[in-house]
Amino acid sequence: MTHHDAAVRSYDALVRATVDIADDLLAEAKVLAARTRRSLSAVVDDALRAMLKRDSTSHPATEWTFPTGGTGGLRPGVNLDDKEALTGLLGDNAVS
Repeated sequence: MTHHDAAVRSYDALVRATVDIADDLLAEAKVLAARTRRSLSAVVDDALRAMLKRDSTSHPATEWTFPTGGTGGLRPGVNLDDKEALTGLLGDNAVS
């Protein structure tokens, strides 16, 4: 597997991301880029967009709303500046 740095377009800004791509897949992508006279980044970008579009149409997003209590806002005693306390409140849902 080849380690490849790819530039990804996000909201009209380029963001560099490091991804691992199987050697055979990378070789095919490079051939396609050369054959179509596009950059490897453009080929990867188009392929990822097509896959995400296909996935979103086969698995439509379900309606979800952020749960709030009362009139909204934070629960009493919640301090967003206290990371340890927030981790305790989140329990198993804590992000590492």
